[in-house]
Amino acid sequence: MANLLVIAGNTALKAAWSEGTTLGKTFRYQGEKMLDYILSIMEKEKPEVLTIASVSKVSQEEEEILRKECSHLIILDSDHTKYLLKYNIPEYLSSDRAAGIIAARYLFKNKACSIFNLGTTLSVDFIESDGNYSGGNISLGYRTRFKALERYSRVKYSTESIESGIFLGIKFEIEGYLCKNPNNITIFTGGDAIYFAKQMKNSIFVVCNLELVGLAIITDEYVKTIIN
Repeated sequence: MANLLVIAGNTALKAAWSEGTTLGKTFRYQGEKMLDYILSIMEKEKPEVLTIASVSKVSQEEEEILRKECSHLIILDSDHTKYLLKYNIPEYLSSDRAAGIIAARYLFKNKACSIFNLGTTLSVDFIESDGNYSGGNISLGYRTRFKALERYSRVKYSTESIESGIFLGIKFEIEGYLCKNPNNITIFTGGDAIYFAKQMKNSIFVVCNLELVGLAIITDEYVKTIIN
């Protein structure tokens, strides 16, 4: 039986079926009825394990509803951190970032990595060649910077000037990190990953579903423990 993986982010939901560590059909939803959307995915097939990584807390009511739709439920949020303890990741990191780090360790074993998640926020995380997490930062993402200018600025610039300023600001920000870590494997993920990767001179690995790969790894290891 397949497993269902869900990333509930700040503005969108990403989901995928998985067998072991291999992803199958993927889904994307942007709206307020995330629970209803997850339930709709499971209408035709019930997952063996449902794994949800959420930037907001999963309520007790939501947890009870979801447990009825699967054999096993794994929740990763600020109230459910026990599954991540074994991966030696700081508890203050959100579960989606933690999943991305776990995936990078798996895909680029024994390699130091710089992970750039270009979505609602621009998050940057670094792991050493031995897999240890060495820190990270968060700033506003591409579209969030547009919204901030629209809301807080009265300056009348042309659309071209705004687009150029925001794009180059993020590009220079990324290049600054790359210059400080020139030997690291560079990984781009998130909704704007491909757009920015095309503009970079450095060698970039684009893994659009990096976080879902991380959830697949967590889920597969969990399945192996209950089998054994």
